[in-house]
This record gives sequence, C-alpha cells and structure tokens, in this order.
Amino acid sequence: MQQPIPKNEDDRVWALAEYDIDYSDISSLLKDLVELAAKIAGTQISLVNLIDTYTQWSVANFGLPIEQMKREDSVCQYTILNNDEFEVKSLSSDDRFKDKFYVVDNPNLEYYFGIPLATADGHNLGALCVMDTKSKELSPEKVELLKIVAKEVVNRLSTIKYIQSLKSKVSQINENSKKVAHDIRGPLSGIIGLAQMVTEHGQGQKLDDILEIMKLIQRAGNSLLDLATEILNAEDLQARGVIVAEEFTLLSFKEKLERLYAPQAANKQIELLLKIKVGQEQKPIPKNKLLQIAGNLITNAIKFTDNNGKISVDLNIHSNPGAGQILEIEVTDNGVGLAQNEIDDILKGVKASSSGTTGEKGYGFGLSLVKRLIDELNGSLTIESELGKGTHFKVSLPQ
Repeated sequence: MQQPIPKNEDDRVWALAEYDIDYSDISSLLKDLVELAAKIAGTQISLVNLIDTYTQWSVANFGLPIEQMKREDSVCQYTILNNDEFEVKSLSSDDRFKDKFYVVDNPNLEYYFGIPLATADGHNLGALCVMDTKSKELSPEKVELLKIVAKEVVNRLSTIKYIQSLKSKVSQINENSKKVAHDIRGPLSGIIGLAQMVTEHGQGQKLDDILEIMKLIQRAGNSLLDLATEILNAEDLQARGVIVAEEFTLLSFKEKLERLYAPQAANKQIELLLKIKVGQEQKPIPKNKLLQIAGNLITNAIKFTDNNGKISVDLNIHSNPGAGQILEIEVTDNGVGLAQNEIDDILKGVKASSSGTTGEKGYGFGLSLVKRLIDELNGSLTIESELGKGTHFKVSLPQ
C-alpha cells in the first residue's frame, strides 16, 4: 500500500529538524499534557508523536509505554497530511491498520483520534493522539479541548527550542535576561485557554474530574514558570561561576544514540557498535543538530542493511591546523551499497526514495536532510560505497 506523504514534506521535515529535539529527553515536560488529553477524551491511552523521515517518536506517553515505531506502521502518518483531526472508529475494520501489531496483538487497539501538531508556519511536526481498545464518541467540546492541548504541546516544544538556544548563548544574554523570561511566559496563554474551555464546557462533568484537570493545568503552568525562572537567574548564576548550559560530551552523545537507535537495529538483529576514541569520552561538543544528522545516517544504514548485518558508528574529535577542532561522525554498514549516481545525488541534496532490505518504506528526505544540515553547520560529507558490500559516511563538523 502506498504510504501517505504530506505535500510539504521536505519543508515539514526541515522544520522538525530546526527544533533540534532530543527525542529521549522531553517526556517530563509533556507528560501532564498527555495525561490531560486522555482525561478529556476518556481514553486509556494518549501519545505525543513526532514524525521524522523514518520513525514515529513517542516523546510523551500515557497508558502505553512505547518510545518509537516505524513511520509506515503508524496511524499518525495520516493525521499529519492536513490541518484537521483524523479519526478511525474501528482500526480492526480499516484495511490500512487491521494487520498492524498494535491492533492484532496487545494492546489490541480499536479507536484512534489524532490532531496534528501544527507550527505557526503550517508544518505538522507530528500528532497528539488518544486511543482505546473500544470505540468512542467524542463530543465537539472535547474535540475543541484536545485541539487546545495540541496547541500547548507545540507551545512547549517552541519554548524548549527557545531555551536551548538561549542556553547555548548564555554569555550573550546578560542584558536581556529579564525580557527573555517574560517572553517565555507567552506559551502559558495556551494553559489559560484550556482552563477557560473547561470552565465553559465543564457543567456536565463531575466536580472531582474538573478538579483533577485543574491540578494538571497547574502542574503544566509550573513547569514553564520553572523554565522562565531558570533564564531569569542566568545572569546571577553566571556571575557566580555556575555553568547554566548542561554540558554535552562525546559520551553523552554516544549514549543518546544507543538509546534511540539500538531498538531499531535489534528489530533486524543488526549489531550496532558505537565507539569513541580512547580518552575523548568527556570532550564537550555543541549539541546543535547532531542527533538529527547522526540519527538519520544510522536509520538509513539500518534500513539498507540485511538482517544479522553490522553497523559501526565512530565518534572522534581532532585538531585541524588553521581550522580548530573538528568533530567526525563516521557511519559504516555492510548493507546493499550505493551506485555512484546515487552518491552524486545525495551530495547534491537530491531526494531519492527506495525500499529497505526487509521492505521498509523510503520517503526520500533523510539523506537530503542530512546534507542540508551539514551545509548549515559549514561541515562536509564524504561517501564511499560498493554495491553489495556496504557504505561508509563521514561527516566533518567544525567546533
């Protein structure tokens, strides 16, 4: 079955990459919102899913402990096609989903309702969805409440993006720290709107339910206020010699890649080996776009490597005379390999799509995105490959 691709997919994937989200590290800032969504809808499960070129990342979950799945297996891939909600009352009766593992096996899902997570520019980063093992009927009021929650998810993602950018430039924000903190309070308007909707449409709900929702709203506001306070105190912390920005090292980079992509490799019984040059484990590096670059290369390697294959990822920093420190990311696989014309297309940033070794769907944006991100960071990409024997990608980024 042909997989659905949004008309603006190239721009959509780029917009998601610009958020530079660490898929393993934002659950705590969204957990109250998925719980609130499930409470509003009366469903057993709620997820915040972000969809990149290859993977659906469940960055926050309630009722279903899942972190990722192949994009082509997801329901949310249909939700991001437009700016309206997407509902499936019977997954088991829908040809697109009836054979999916989450329908035929535990948790045996039957109902799905999703709302796209749309940015101000109209790019759907993913979806807020609620699901259940039984069919549901959501009232218009509940749908409106869920839409407000979805907007608040995007607000928080934007706030996280904003704060991470500020942390990386903390030495430059001394004069503007108070203004920054006030700007961060903008996303709280989503919480205020949510409270208003509960007030206007909550007459039919039990008092205990409304109180529970209000507690969730309060926790939501507190999490963002804590972030604002952190920035407010940045000047004082820096004056006292405290490092505000969390240090990101080669070792933490390696550990995040293992957590995110080892499950994908395990699904194909592929050995994924990540290595750091001895003595460089604690070397600090900027986090900017690294997870997107390395992640797309690793996922691409998994896609085009046969079961029981091998992929190695080497991380290294070296000094280049006249150019300072250079971070090298090398991804090597023993997969199907690339023809020279395919290598040329990748280096030109041309999109191409093909299926993986076990039928994984290709969307044609992963490697072109990698090339674009590397160019943005003034880096370089080299590719060596031989058909039937594998491919070696080498990324060099100035630090």
